[in-house]
Amino acid sequence: MAGTAAAVLVAAGTITYAVAEDGGAGSTPSAGSADAGFARDMAVHHQQAVEMSFLVRDRTDDEDVRRLAYDIAQTQANQRGMMLGWLDLWKLPKVSSDEPMTWMGMGGMASGEDGALMPGMATNTEMKKLESLSGKQAEIFYLQLMTDHHKGGIHMAEGCLDKCAVEVEKDLAQGMVNGQESEIALMKDMLSERGAEPRP
Repeated sequence: MAGTAAAVLVAAGTITYAVAEDGGAGSTPSAGSADAGFARDMAVHHQQAVEMSFLVRDRTDDEDVRRLAYDIAQTQANQRGMMLGWLDLWKLPKVSSDEPMTWMGMGGMASGEDGALMPGMATNTEMKKLESLSGKQAEIFYLQLMTDHHKGGIHMAEGCLDKCAVEVEKDLAQGMVNGQESEIALMKDMLSERGAEPRP
């Protein structure tokens, strides 16, 4: 069941990529716009998901978890590339002195303590813990971390849907919401199969 769901998610990720690959041609956002802020912040958010996914792939032989981790890494790396490409196209910086999520009126929402720059992001301590685990323990912790990560990502993507102006970027944000909500449901089932559940 998990394998089939993962295959569907890969297809959804491909569709999202195809919709967004025109680079957001049209009006050019400013450095302080929601479009630029979302692209910068979500690129950082996605990078950690890619890192977590490659970590767990090396720490378990479970095919369902490895497949999900690969799908997440590929989808989010592709989306991250699109967002950084748009910033290049718009001739805007990839970093900002503004606090993360300022573009959606929520600067300072995450303390940044121990490396968690935005809601849902794992702390440095949690990343080290994931790196130290193996087998079922690694699977459970990864699924819990990624569930939290997706919830934070969905919150940001919904912020873009509300505040972004570039239609192709809003299309990408909607694709993120749809794909990550599906993956959260899948991960809940996978945690249940391992006698665990998402963190409160």
